[in-house]
Amino acid sequence: MQNNILGVLKEHENKLLTVWAQILSDIGASDGAMEEEESKEFASVFLTAVSNEDARELEKVEDLIIGISTSRGKRGYSPRENAQYLTSFKEATSKILSELIQDPSKLYEANLKLNSVLDNLTILTFEAFMRGREDVISRQVDEISEISTPVITVWEGIVALPIIGTLDSSRTQVVMENLLQQIVDTGSSIAILDISGVPAVDSLVAQHLIKTVSATRLMGAECIISGIRPEIAQTVVHLGIDLTGIITKASLASALKTAFDMLQLSVVKRNKL
Repeated sequence: MQNNILGVLKEHENKLLTVWAQILSDIGASDGAMEEEESKEFASVFLTAVSNEDARELEKVEDLIIGISTSRGKRGYSPRENAQYLTSFKEATSKILSELIQDPSKLYEANLKLNSVLDNLTILTFEAFMRGREDVISRQVDEISEISTPVITVWEGIVALPIIGTLDSSRTQVVMENLLQQIVDTGSSIAILDISGVPAVDSLVAQHLIKTVSATRLMGAECIISGIRPEIAQTVVHLGIDLTGIITKASLASALKTAFDMLQLSVVKRNKL
């Protein structure tokens, strides 16, 4: 692409921005001041890069469009709308070139080269959007794991951790960290792991539970596993899982009573006066 042609295009940058903004507005893909600033920066960096035909400057354009696409994704734009952001720029650029270049062959060559770069950038917007969504999903998974593994102080010296859902390696790590930290913070000597909300127990889940119990004991606290339903008990026996040495109870209430006995505490119902 001839530098003098793109040099003229660079000189018409403000007009290009005006045409681009109008196209975005017409298709309902504009969201105000933030987009205006993004568009100004993109147009400036892009036109400088293609007019100089500098590979290093084109890399800056790629980094910039990835950042813009990620930002737009967080603001609620879909991959299609992100693509429209660049296709509308392509349309605006084509209109300006049509006004500046009268020779059809030169105009075709200019559009062909310009579109090649923009099409590649459009692909990058999809990749950036997917990475952005994956990051959001990953954060949400971590947040849900934190919420679904609350450690509760049920009595002085007794904490309980009701587990809901399936235990996997990453979640077991969160469970252990939360439980051990709460034991330190409260000075508790007994921890109750309630698995009544765990849909099924297999050998892997059992191993995760045993690791949690071992870590708790290393902190100087005793661990009780409650919520052992009949079907879970049968599964454990069928799989040959050894829970010897671990206190297990059918319900949280039974586990709490056992914890009271271990601490030599008793709860007495008072008669009404």
